[in-house]
Amino acid sequence: MADRVVVIADSRFPISEPFAGGMQSLTWNLVRGLRSRGVEVTVFAGPGSDPALDARLLDVAPLRLTDTARQDVAMQPEHWMRQHHAYLQLMLELARSCDVDVVHNNSLHHLPVAMADALPMPMVTTLHTPPTPWMEPAVALSDRSSQHFVAVSRHTSLAWRETIAPVPRVIPNGIDVAQWPEGPGGEDLVWSGRIAPEKAPHLAVAVARATGRRLRLAGPVSDPAYWVEVVRPLLGPAVDYVGHLHQRDLADLLGRSALCLVTPTWDEPYGLVAAEALACGTPVLGFERGGLPEVVSSDSARLTRDWTVEGLVRLLPETERLDRRAARRHAERHCSIDSMLDAYLRVYDDVRGLRAA
Repeated sequence: MADRVVVIADSRFPISEPFAGGMQSLTWNLVRGLRSRGVEVTVFAGPGSDPALDARLLDVAPLRLTDTARQDVAMQPEHWMRQHHAYLQLMLELARSCDVDVVHNNSLHHLPVAMADALPMPMVTTLHTPPTPWMEPAVALSDRSSQHFVAVSRHTSLAWRETIAPVPRVIPNGIDVAQWPEGPGGEDLVWSGRIAPEKAPHLAVAVARATGRRLRLAGPVSDPAYWVEVVRPLLGPAVDYVGHLHQRDLADLLGRSALCLVTPTWDEPYGLVAAEALACGTPVLGFERGGLPEVVSSDSARLTRDWTVEGLVRLLPETERLDRRAARRHAERHCSIDSMLDAYLRVYDDVRGLRAA
């Protein structure tokens, strides 16, 4: 078993509650879970991360650029430069390290992948998204004897099939179901996630209005313009925005809801909010797209290929009648952090064997 693991987190958002998104939640659970298994974990994360993680700062402070460099008309925005140089600084430090067994790259930045071949230890990269223009070339040029790629869903794995052969193995994101207790249910609908156009909470509002139901929205406002122009005008007596909640409060909200609406207008790479809702015993009603069908089951959710409000409205009564206990059982069997940890520990052992060979 890998005894010493370095986890590289996303530098843009802190790994702390309330989480900016599913990737931050996953990283938090991964680090805590590995440590509970006796693995010595060093995590590099952005400023403001949970002190309990004892994270090393993934940042460049100060970013030293000469006046001549700053006069370059092609210079990227300073926040981009800071992120780039933070990962560069980290990878150069790891290249000089000799006391790490495996590096687990849990960021979306291309630089750790591009520089992994220079490390004395192997690296595992979790692919949280389909290919991006920055990441795809770095992955395509990587040495498979020093790097291993894992996807969060079969949907995401297949999206990389033109770049990675064979396609990456799949390790679904896991949640600590003990932290998402089964709730009693209720009358209201709930929607949880980032307030952004691709998550489309406005469609959840339309479903609530079409069915005469009360809706509660929860999550960070990640697109202020969309919030101001589209979502905030929809709030009222039957549509509440309850804020960006900590996990305990979000679990309580999910557990006291009739069902959870999942309304993406893009192909979700995974769909962590669905796993969280099911753990709370709350059935899921959403669009059948991306990795979401891999998270739920026929006895815990209803998904429609009719990506319209009308398609969701038609399925709402049927979804509401689903057994809450079945939803909870599905989460316990298929969405648990223990299964995820077991799978990653096997991958760590596999990549160490490849590097040794």
